[in-house]
Order: sequence, then C-alpha cells, then structure tokens
Amino acid sequence: MSVNYVALGDSTAVGVGAARGGGYPERLASRLRAVGLPVGLTNLGQSGARIRDVFTGQVKRAVAAQPTLVTLGIGTNDLWRGTPVEDFQDDLDRIARRLKQTGAPLVVVNLADLALAPVARLVPAALYEGRIEPFNAAIAEVARVHGMHHVDLFTASKDMIPKSPHFFSDDGFHPSADGYEEWADLLLPTAQTLVSR
Repeated sequence: MSVNYVALGDSTAVGVGAARGGGYPERLASRLRAVGLPVGLTNLGQSGARIRDVFTGQVKRAVAAQPTLVTLGIGTNDLWRGTPVEDFQDDLDRIARRLKQTGAPLVVVNLADLALAPVARLVPAALYEGRIEPFNAAIAEVARVHGMHHVDLFTASKDMIPKSPHFFSDDGFHPSADGYEEWADLLLPTAQTLVSR
C-alpha cells in the first residue's frame, strides 16, 4: 500500500537553514522509502507560518490531498510573535478536527527547547523563558483529546542539541541539514508504525 504523506507547518517543513535535502518531511519520506514503503509527499509547509496560517492556508489542501499520513510541526513563529497560547490551542483544535475527517493518522511534533538555540543569546529571555512549556502543554492536550500521535521534540532536543554542534544552521535559529536529519530520525519510529499497520 502506498503512503500519501502530507506535511503541514512552517520553515522547518520547508527546510530553511539546510543547504541540501529539504526539511524533516523530505528526510522522513526518504527514510520510509528506505524501509520499502512507497511514499508520495505533499509538503504544504510555508516559511514564517503561524498556526492561523496552517488553519486558513494549508488544512483545506491537506484534506483535498486524501492523505494516509499527516505531520504537523507549528508554533515557533507563534511563540516569537506573541500569539496568545489560548488562541494557539483553539486553532490547533480546529486543525485537528478538520484533519480527523481524512481518517489519516496525525503526527504532531512539539517545540524544541529554543533556549538552547544560538539566537537565544541575542534576544530578550522574556521572548522564550517560561513560554515554550505552555505551548507544548497546549499541543499535548489537543493531541490527547483528538488522538493525535505526539512526538516530544522538546525533551529530545535537550539531549540532541548539546551533543550536536552542527544542529543549527548559520542563522542560529533554523536547524541545519544535520539538525533536520535528527528530527526525521526522531519521527521515524512513530511514522513507520502508523503506516505499516
């Protein structure tokens, strides 16, 4: 059975920061193909996207694509640009409700520990300190309510980033190709289990 994988999200889906190979969706699709699964990828991610942009600009196209696997990584731009957590959770809930109609398994990844990013040293700590956890709590709650498959990048990043001097690209914010490779490795066990059922 072929896998119709649809990715939604922001610049990390697009692959901003990587000199080659795209973001984590392209790399995840490659890993699934490497284990013998025929995978087609529709990547709807947009650089700079916030949760509202996913809801208004990506979800309808995702539903129309008739996916058999969906990933969603969103929230970093909401965090930096001051989206209230309540609004973020409401929009994520709407997205989950719409995507559930496809019958495809939904994999949602939470926010990495942005305090570990080099850019964190250049911006006021108030932009991220104590703000990442409420966004991740909102993601976890919506995932629980709607049966989404939650991948905990936040906890993994606390281990990954200090061990990976090249996790970030030169901008100190977006992952590098190496960072996206680690992200795809993290997603692979969940995605492979879901599409192999």
